[in-house]
Amino acid sequence: MGVNLKRYGLYLIRWQLSTPILAGVLYLLTDLGGALTATIIANLIGGLIFFWVDRFIFTSETLAAQWEVREEVKCVDCGKVARGGYRLVRAKNYDKSNDPAPEFRCEECSKKKSEELKKRGGVKH
Repeated sequence: MGVNLKRYGLYLIRWQLSTPILAGVLYLLTDLGGALTATIIANLIGGLIFFWVDRFIFTSETLAAQWEVREEVKCVDCGKVARGGYRLVRAKNYDKSNDPAPEFRCEECSKKKSEELKKRGGVKH
């Protein structure tokens, strides 16, 4: 399983930012109803705020490369018919979403092409 390091890094930063916010709520509410009540309210407030942040982190198209996969495709590089054909559609500094002649590759050739694009420095995914 691959890990999207951008998403993971943002999630870790978000996690750290929640600490002072929730600590502040706990500090303000502990005298009103005790530690348990303050903790419950702080967690509800955290859920109200951070649900939206987490949803952005884990579903945003801007944070992920977009791939298209098709079944039974002839690889444009090696010519073999692959069970699944892959093509990178969109990534940072790369957009082939309106490509009139998309090129699909078998998994092996797709990995080679992906590394080649990374080495050129123009595509980051």
